[in-house]
Amino acid sequence: MASLSGERVLEALRTVQDPDLHRDLVTLGMIEDLKVDQGSVSFTLVLTTSACPLKEEIENSARTAVAAIPGVEKVEIRTTSRVRKPKDPTADRKALEGVAHVIAIGSGKGGVGKSTVSANLAVALAATGARVGLLDADIYGPNLPRMLGVRRQPSQRDNKILPVEAWGVHFMSMGLLVDQGEAVVWRGPMLHGAIKSFLHDVNWGELDYLLVDLPPGTGDVQLSLIQQTFVAGSVVVTTPSSVAIEDAVKAVSMFKKLSVPVLGMVENMSYFVCPNCHTRHNVFASESAEERAVAMGLPYLGAIPLSPDIREAGDGGRPIAAVSPDSEYGRAFARIAGHLAQRVSIQTLGAGG
Repeated sequence: MASLSGERVLEALRTVQDPDLHRDLVTLGMIEDLKVDQGSVSFTLVLTTSACPLKEEIENSARTAVAAIPGVEKVEIRTTSRVRKPKDPTADRKALEGVAHVIAIGSGKGGVGKSTVSANLAVALAATGARVGLLDADIYGPNLPRMLGVRRQPSQRDNKILPVEAWGVHFMSMGLLVDQGEAVVWRGPMLHGAIKSFLHDVNWGELDYLLVDLPPGTGDVQLSLIQQTFVAGSVVVTTPSSVAIEDAVKAVSMFKKLSVPVLGMVENMSYFVCPNCHTRHNVFASESAEERAVAMGLPYLGAIPLSPDIREAGDGGRPIAAVSPDSEYGRAFARIAGHLAQRVSIQTLGAGG
């Protein structure tokens, strides 16, 4: 019988593929600190995101492959994560220093709960251990300060603005810089300057994900964001009404024209479950966002129910993903956050990157 060696263990781990990336763990650089001591094997499994929804499956597959080697008596796996940066950002759109992935969250129309989705996805990602930033790019209607329960102005250091921290998320918004209730009445060039400042004059630090909550539509702010930095991907939020979905399709078209990959669609206010009879009602449904996403060849990241609890939590500055993570609604945001992180990893590494 061949002696147990590190190379023999790596050979076994080369038979284990990441289910999303369709390459083996060794080739992907996901195995580190391998040690073999007689019949004991230990190594670190480095996932591509802390929000990986397939963590247990990958761990179990790796453990089974190594345990099957003759002579192995014990397998110890330490699991961690490291978000990989894109290797080849475009030359004219420089990546933000220290930020692995900028993700735009948009919608074709207002009133679909895009800011609610942005806030709760940011909180849900941060809850997994990811380093997350959230930029409220809705200059005219910055609602995120209320939804996160933040009203204090950001401080400055070394000529840089320091984002405010809320619920484990680094956060910045025009709503933190103007008096509550004050209207921002700016033309396009001023909007462009504000987005530039929020991106480059804010010390975001080291982040895995910077989510950018865009205003509705396909206008100046969207163009300014994409011109100012490399945007790794986008998420389009809609409700299950034909009007909202038709406008969401326009948002998808805009991102594609600007060479920003669409990572998926989210259906907010998808259904309502009666608290008395527990019957599911499709209150707004006239068309399925999932069907439209599939028809367009886009991933469907998931559905969020319509609930007074989500609205009350947001109005009170306590995101449901933070205060009720084990509720039906908290779990919905956690699932979508996992699917989003999954799509980012596939976007970054799935094509041999």
